Amino acid sequence: MSAYNKTDIYPSTFILIGIPGLETAHIWISIPFCVVYLLALLGNCCLLFIIKTDSSLHEPMYLFLCMLALADLTVCTTAVPKLLSLFWFHDGEIRFEACLTQVFLIHSCSTMESGFFLAMAFDRYVAICNPLRHASILTHSTVGGMGLVIVFRGTALLFPHPFLLRWLPYCRTNIISHTYCEFMALIKIACAETRIRRAYSLIVAFLTGGVDFMLIICSYVLILYTVFHLPSKDARLKTLGTCGSHVCVILVSYTPAFFSFLTHRFGHHVAPHVHIFVANIYLLVPPMVNPIIYGVRTKKIRDRFLQFFKVSEINMFYA
Repeated sequence: MSAYNKTDIYPSTFILIGIPGLETAHIWISIPFCVVYLLALLGNCCLLFIIKTDSSLHEPMYLFLCMLALADLTVCTTAVPKLLSLFWFHDGEIRFEACLTQVFLIHSCSTMESGFFLAMAFDRYVAICNPLRHASILTHSTVGGMGLVIVFRGTALLFPHPFLLRWLPYCRTNIISHTYCEFMALIKIACAETRIRRAYSLIVAFLTGGVDFMLIICSYVLILYTVFHLPSKDARLKTLGTCGSHVCVILVSYTPAFFSFLTHRFGHHVAPHVHIFVANIYLLVPPMVNPIIYGVRTKKIRDRFLQFFKVSEINMFYA
């Protein structure tokens, strides 16, 4: 009897049920999710290939963009294959260890994405406010060091999360009302005091996404101050244009992220399917949209992309 209770309290598997209330529509929801995931894979892989093979793109902004693309690929690939398996084959069962791995990879890589946004904002700040020293400040070694610091921060701060969840008893249920394993989703089904764990998660979120966002705002305040002191309107518009892509990806990423974070902790009256749907948009849409934004708005990447496909078409024609 005691062995049974131990198994019941510390389950070896969890059951993901998908989007509550929309179970009958899972197969239809999976179609756009699958298309978006494939576009994210294609776009980010093309972006990485183009930047790697074109030495003229080995500049700080594009190197940070490569790091962001790798984090995006990790986040969506960690969640989407299992999500599609759930939607297509009703395969909601996931091992406890795999669930904790999902929690760590999704949260840590999301934290890294926030850090890369901040690094890109710093690049724009130096390029606009101190252009003569841009090359000497953001050398390749400096960019690599910043990337390592961001990865280390995301790993170190989120590394405790799986252990905080591992030691909890789950006597209420092993059913997770979500499409993937997420920290707060597991906290909600635990039958123990979780106040300290919730506080730690909240502090980490503030020290990463919150502080990053405030520093990004500060950098753009300084950028705007510099831009509005430029002598001509054309110079102001041209300078602001170099920030357009970065601002777009920040809005696309931070908007669903903040909504998901706030509704999970404070939005008790928000319908569960709304929250979970937004959480999936946060995982899927930014990885798809980021390479499109930079591909459309950045001439170097756009020209290299078109050149790559033109060469491919010629090779296919002669083959």
